Amino acid sequence: MATMAASHLFCNTNSLETRSFKQSFSSYKPKGFLSVRKLRTHVVKATSDGKKQVELVYNLDEKLNKLADEVDMNAGLSRLSLFSPCKINVFLRITDKRPDGFHDLASLFHVISLGDKIKFSLSPSKSTDRLSTNVPGIPLDDRNLIIKALNLYRKKTGSDKFFWVHVDKRVPTGAGLGGGSSNAATALWAANQFSGCLATEKELQEWSGEIGSDVPFFFSNGAAYCTGRGEIVQDIPTPVPFDLPMVLIKPPEACSTAEVYKRFRLDVSSSVDPLTLLEKISKNGISQDVCVNDLEPPAFEVLPSLKRLKQRILAAGRGKYDAVFMSGSGSTIVGVGSPDPPQFIYDEEDYKDVFLSEATFITRTEQQWYTEPSSSSATSLGDQFSCAA
Repeated sequence: MATMAASHLFCNTNSLETRSFKQSFSSYKPKGFLSVRKLRTHVVKATSDGKKQVELVYNLDEKLNKLADEVDMNAGLSRLSLFSPCKINVFLRITDKRPDGFHDLASLFHVISLGDKIKFSLSPSKSTDRLSTNVPGIPLDDRNLIIKALNLYRKKTGSDKFFWVHVDKRVPTGAGLGGGSSNAATALWAANQFSGCLATEKELQEWSGEIGSDVPFFFSNGAAYCTGRGEIVQDIPTPVPFDLPMVLIKPPEACSTAEVYKRFRLDVSSSVDPLTLLEKISKNGISQDVCVNDLEPPAFEVLPSLKRLKQRILAAGRGKYDAVFMSGSGSTIVGVGSPDPPQFIYDEEDYKDVFLSEATFITRTEQQWYTEPSSSSATSLGDQFSCAA
């Protein structure tokens, strides 16, 4: 009998003791994190004279784990640190001029391993977000896309949560890398996590188009064929290997997107079918002939030194790059196939202030945000140069 008592608990199903046990068990609230994996399953046998014997099995592991999860959920998030990666346009075709003044494009967008780190904390304020960054010149008010995104989320969901946000800026501005758009998408994702996921990913993607044309892309899996103004996003299997290296080279001068589009001429742009480019990349990978960017000619008019930079990289690379091209509306030149810049970048005084970073292609898993590869070697912009807003 003593042996049985060690492994079983006997009680009467109609007894006061049984009811008390059930009440105390169901009302038990663990404090903090509980490690309950080692608890054994207990069997409760209930008997009463003249009635059928009933065996009730309580799995304490499962019960207490559920209670611990409830505590974590009720406590909610108070801090969250997220990686905010940038993108490159492997090709960028401008296909038409729209009545609203924008242009229709067709482009292969792909997320890469260079990105900012953003820390979010719940603010005690119920009226104001607070934004800080490691780089001077970045607007910290509602001109910043992060603040725009947080305001939009509250407007769409009715959330009353405000935040303290710090951005460790690594992606240069005015680079054609979509750093600000990525920050906005990351802020929407963060706000949704703090609010218990009031919105679906699809809703976040749809809403984000109100902030900017490139923002919806970051809610893709990381590789997408984008059309319209860029807001029509079609997820595709990544057509490039993740271990394909690249180098990003950006001069201190930025290209004004508005000025580049102002100088763009549809009648002299490329006529190649963008779907043909996508098919070639999917079959044969990246090569110089498929990395078409219709914004290069107008960008090179705005910034002639950028054209010289691309030409010199092509010549100095001596074939070590699979392709050399400008991303977005500039002013970043991308060399795919090697993580190393040509030697003249190090040797010549004219290039002492360029931004340099190696990168690889990355994607994300559905319902999870992007994570920074452990091998990433990017350093903070605050340690390299100051960016103009």
